[in-house]
Amino acid sequence: MPNRDDVKDDFRGPLDASPQVPEIPAGVDRRKFIVRSAVISAAAVMNGCARSETEQKAPPPAAEAPPAAAAPAVPLSPDLNVVMKSKGPVLTTIDEFYKVGPGPSSSHTIGPMRITYDFYQRAAKLPADQLAKATKLQVNLFGSLSATGKGHGTERAALAGLVGKEPATVDPLFLDGLRDKPDQVFPVKLGSKSIDVSLKDVIYDAPKGDFKHPNTMTVKLLAGNDVLLEQEYYSVGGGFIEWKGYTPPKKNAPKYPFATMKELRAHADNNKTTIAKIMLANEMSIAGRSEAEVNAFNDKIINAMVATVKSGLSMPEDDVLPGPIKLHSKAASVYKRAMDDKFQADRGIGVLSAFALAASEENGRGHLVITAPTGGSAGVMPALVYALSEVRKVDRQKIRDGMLAAAAIGYLCKHHATLSAAEGGCQAEIGVASSMAAALTATAYDAPSLVVENAAESALEHHLGMTCDPVAGYVQVPCIERCAFGAVKAWTAYAIASNEIASRHRISFDETVLALAQTAKEMNSKYKETSEAGLAQSVVLC
Repeated sequence: MPNRDDVKDDFRGPLDASPQVPEIPAGVDRRKFIVRSAVISAAAVMNGCARSETEQKAPPPAAEAPPAAAAPAVPLSPDLNVVMKSKGPVLTTIDEFYKVGPGPSSSHTIGPMRITYDFYQRAAKLPADQLAKATKLQVNLFGSLSATGKGHGTERAALAGLVGKEPATVDPLFLDGLRDKPDQVFPVKLGSKSIDVSLKDVIYDAPKGDFKHPNTMTVKLLAGNDVLLEQEYYSVGGGFIEWKGYTPPKKNAPKYPFATMKELRAHADNNKTTIAKIMLANEMSIAGRSEAEVNAFNDKIINAMVATVKSGLSMPEDDVLPGPIKLHSKAASVYKRAMDDKFQADRGIGVLSAFALAASEENGRGHLVITAPTGGSAGVMPALVYALSEVRKVDRQKIRDGMLAAAAIGYLCKHHATLSAAEGGCQAEIGVASSMAAALTATAYDAPSLVVENAAESALEHHLGMTCDPVAGYVQVPCIERCAFGAVKAWTAYAIASNEIASRHRISFDETVLALAQTAKEMNSKYKETSEAGLAQSVVLC
């Protein structure tokens, strides 16, 4: 048997030599020319011929061509508030951002339910003589709502809103009942008039068209063929909604106005405080709330996140999620196997993944979840919240602070880019959620503001370009596992950021958010929650 030196010698060959790089022709990129020369040398070795022979067969290097123009993107309407408000300071508040509602999608479930509930309230205010003529309520879904609404349960959510249900208080069993018994009819009381509605009144209309937003829908109150009231709405991501002619509510000025992470961190550093404290001051200023009220709302969301993980972990291992994929629940199995792992590090990754799977599977069942920032990404933040509070027993106030820092990350992504997969792909959901979770973790462990930024930046950076391609239009494959990977990436981002020299981190959070926005604009529309490409096309359901 040859010794180690003999083996080493056996692998020596012409590639170990250092040939002279030929003179680089004018107009040719130096790096590309060197790489091309190396490839030719390798080909010569593999083909058993001299480099010059191989080079003669290779095409001549072309002069550097200008970069190809990006494919044109369908722009959002400039008069949408979600577009216009990116020009001023951040004015979002936590009660707008963190929402409790039914899965599986904030933009396809919570948003539409809020929309139809809003219309129901408007219709109820019409004069009595008009309401007396009413005969029908009708909802039309367009764009991504039409393309993948079936798998998201959009028609059930829209009907629930029409009959007076709100996302935060609706019983998931009511929505399950609509799925299991789709022919049910419900009376809607409008003044003295009662109008029967059913799932047949929710129409899947054109998936493609010149819409102001990919998630567009209209709601009408009809008297025969005459329209008594009609409103065009947009579900703009994260459960946020707008409508044609929308005017945002008036808000107080923030104590520390910021539109970028650089400005936010400057406030924290100049005042010798934390990002969380700056966010708390702004929450109190913008919304006119006390610190106790902000803490109480944070506690409500933290408790809801813990509850959704516990609920998901309690499901039987042979549970099958609704829909044609027949996907088996795996949270409980992953948790049990992880707890038996003899290596502590592997156990930690396993249980964190199980927590994310648990919350995300609850979303897939259509049960109550928390937008952080969306329903599709509703497993990421709860996994870290559960791990920090229930496993590591981190002080509640530190987790509250983490929730505020995480919200700041979400606000900035919403402000300058998007939270909507229909607009930006899965990078806008899982990427932002992972970035938020990294900021949460760093803050909970008292990291300085630069480390919080670096952790959030790393988590977001390494989700850029992720497409949204749900198989069969259901928020299950690849969505559920992506929440687990997003949670692990968030922890990894914190681990790296807290161990590197913070000042040497070369990419800022603001630069990465701009990259998110640009990538979203240039991403092919087929990969934006349409189920027209990617895994949605390559996976065949039998």
